[in-house]
Amino acid sequence: MATFEIKDRETLDAALEAMQPGDCLHVESFQSLARQGRDLLILAQTLQERGIDLVTAAEDIDTRRGEDSFFRVCAGVRLLDRQHGERRRREGIEKAREDGRYKGRKPIAVDETLFDAVVARWEKGEITAREAMSRLDLKPNTFYRRIKEREENKMKEYKQAEKELRQELRESGKQAKEAMHDLKKQVRAEAKEVKKAAEEKLDLHDVEREIRKDRIRAEIDHKDEMRQLKKDVESEAAELKKLLESEE
Repeated sequence: MATFEIKDRETLDAALEAMQPGDCLHVESFQSLARQGRDLLILAQTLQERGIDLVTAAEDIDTRRGEDSFFRVCAGVRLLDRQHGERRRREGIEKAREDGRYKGRKPIAVDETLFDAVVARWEKGEITAREAMSRLDLKPNTFYRRIKEREENKMKEYKQAEKELRQELRESGKQAKEAMHDLKKQVRAEAKEVKKAAEEKLDLHDVEREIRKDRIRAEIDHKDEMRQLKKDVESEAAELKKLLESEE
């Protein structure tokens, strides 16, 4: 009795020629023996007919243990076929990517209105996740992926709304500075008019009084505008904060 260890399929044929009944073939995994389940099954039957035992480390198969080993080999055949199919699928996708033909898996169509309604009930605890998936006809991985995408989209919307509000606040502050600058220019222009009137021996008292009235009216109008602008900004900020807190 001899034990033959092989590392790959290239050394398998030479080992089979040298092996005798009672010998044992030892490999790391089924991958060292065959690429497809059909080839592995043929090899297992050949070994059985020749009275040669098979030991695989990865699959924990040892035909010396008993008669159930053949059934475990059959299970290995199915596993090898799945691995082969998955490998061929990956190779096909990679080839399609290289050719520019791969567009990825087609998204599962979901009624967004129904999805939001069912998820809202699930989040309130009115139904279980399993019931929600059943009503939406979605598998668990798809259901939770859509939940994650939904939350990410909401967060993007909130961040965009916050960004826009901050921009509006900056614009409002800029406008306020410009308005104050214009008011100062207006006051300076009026001061010049006062000086000019004095030089021309006009009734300086009346001129100053009218200018003072105009300036007071302008300041009152400006303060009213600034007060209303501040009120609008605070109202929008409060609504956004309330929306963010309700979503948390």
